[in-house]
Amino acid sequence: MSVSSFAPSLELHESLRSRRFVGAWLAAAVIILGASSTSNGAELNPETLKAWDAYVKTQNARVAEYSSATPFLWSDQSPDRLRLLQQGETVVAPFGETPHRVPKGLIHHWIGAVFLRGARLDDVLSVVRDYSDYKDFYAPNVIESRVFRQTGTEDAFALRMLNKAAVTKFALDTDFQDTYTRLDENKWYSIGYTTRVREVENYGSADEHEAPADTGRGLIWRMYSISRFEQRDGGVYIELEAVALSRDVPGMLRWVVDPIVRRTSRSSMQVSLQKTGGAVLQRSRTARNNENGNIPIKSAISENLPGGRVQSGLIPQTPSPDQSKTQFRQ
Repeated sequence: MSVSSFAPSLELHESLRSRRFVGAWLAAAVIILGASSTSNGAELNPETLKAWDAYVKTQNARVAEYSSATPFLWSDQSPDRLRLLQQGETVVAPFGETPHRVPKGLIHHWIGAVFLRGARLDDVLSVVRDYSDYKDFYAPNVIESRVFRQTGTEDAFALRMLNKAAVTKFALDTDFQDTYTRLDENKWYSIGYTTRVREVENYGSADEHEAPADTGRGLIWRMYSISRFEQRDGGVYIELEAVALSRDVPGMLRWVVDPIVRRTSRSSMQVSLQKTGGAVLQRSRTARNNENGNIPIKSAISENLPGGRVQSGLIPQTPSPDQSKTQFRQ
């Protein structure tokens, strides 16, 4: 593969720097959008899928060990990390070896945290589970969002996510399943994963089409996330682990691609947590205004939260209807 064939990935990365996906699932998606070294098609290999399933099984087993006897938050595992969060920093780090190479694929695993002083746990959960409003919270990268089913602990929903690059434009149609677990009155966590991922290539053009399952560029084949929420210290800690499976990158290009993916991953996680925090603070403020009988001030969800801190080496325009020919699943 020539260096020139890698140019689309560099341009894609530049687009992502200014149009980052946000939200738990959006962070997982953007982690590997810069990882493709070519626009040629790819197919998900059974060995790759087997390795992904084994990785997810390991993460589920780790989550199952949560209890009152062990540290719930990643933030509590480092006094320096906790101090930074309480000072208003957003902390982001790769989770172990990232990307983790598997047969014919890459697993990207990042973790981040933010502390929302003055927030309430109910406010946080109401925002992160308000999937139908994701298209408003996270426009223009989420152009459609819809809830299929929602109970006290189980959510099923769909997102159409749009990426615009200098040389191409495509969307992802994705279905998700989230399960929420309450440990006690101040602690919740969730595990989520994709149940359907389809690339919508050349979005908005005459030759727009949806790629068959497990084919396409291989930018995103699967996504998985772990979120933790704890109310204490006068606010709420939010932690997100975003994990994604993509196609592999040829060895001769890894020295170029890996730094791009890592920079994109760090910044997207930071923006994701800050945007979510902004949405929570906005909703909390509106609720307090309503409780006090005041007229809430309508504004965009864009809190200027403090800057982020990256740690390393840590181990554990919505288009008009006539623009689209591949309809979002109803």
